Amino acid sequence: MAIEVEGQAVGAIGYVPGRDVERYSAEIGYWLGEEFWGRGIVTEAISLVTAHAFAQLDFLRLFALPFADNPGSARVLEKAGYSKEAVLRSSCVKYGEAKDQLLYAKINPGWRPRSL
Repeated sequence: MAIEVEGQAVGAIGYVPGRDVERYSAEIGYWLGEEFWGRGIVTEAISLVTAHAFAQLDFLRLFALPFADNPGSARVLEKAGYSKEAVLRSSCVKYGEAKDQLLYAKINPGWRPRSL
């Protein structure tokens, strides 16, 4: 989904649902043009998408994997109510370099299993 400011797409946010036993979880991801950093835009977008995913799509858990060397991304997750659960050492490769990631998650406090 586009993150829009004054009618202009300035970033994106979305999620990838899990499968099988992880079908009630999804990974959330986002980016924002650098000129829009520091305005609370991504925090608001994460909060809105999370609320929608919990209330309308029946997700139990959303999680994000920001790079460990990106404290700004970790901070927006914390401001949106996500909790840091782990540091994943050398869990990805970007531009040929192994990088650490952080695992942040938020649990849906109102979640109940669907009746079959």
